[in-house]
Amino acid sequence: MDNLDHSILDLLRQNARAGYGDIGSVVGLSASAVKRRVDRLVADKVIRSFTIQVDPAVDGMSTEAYVELFCRGTVAPDELLRILSGVPEVVDAGTVTGSADAMVHIRARDIPGLEAALEKVRLAPNVDHTRSAIVLSRLIHRSIG
Repeated sequence: MDNLDHSILDLLRQNARAGYGDIGSVVGLSASAVKRRVDRLVADKVIRSFTIQVDPAVDGMSTEAYVELFCRGTVAPDELLRILSGVPEVVDAGTVTGSADAMVHIRARDIPGLEAALEKVRLAPNVDHTRSAIVLSRLIHRSIG
């Protein structure tokens, strides 16, 4: 990947529906050259998909929390993935350093929905306890993927 590829990716992150000609006029390439580069980025799996982002508040999923997940003993990341994949309200999760085993981002329609999702996570045999922080207002949200 060169600087032109990075510039094309930056523009597609801002607007995945941008036309090749519009992108080309910014980066100094023809529309067909941009298309060839985008096709190559897709073939090389640099670009994994083109998607939309729906405002969670409009979609009815405006209640969110960040949850620290603490497990009993040592739990492999694959096991955490299995546990969390079964909870559709989990929108993001990762293993972390520190005393928690994982950090989980949950979105639900309301507080009872959030509580039900947390209960699903807590019922997993390897989960000892969780510590939650409910989001009051979102200040910054950047999508880099």
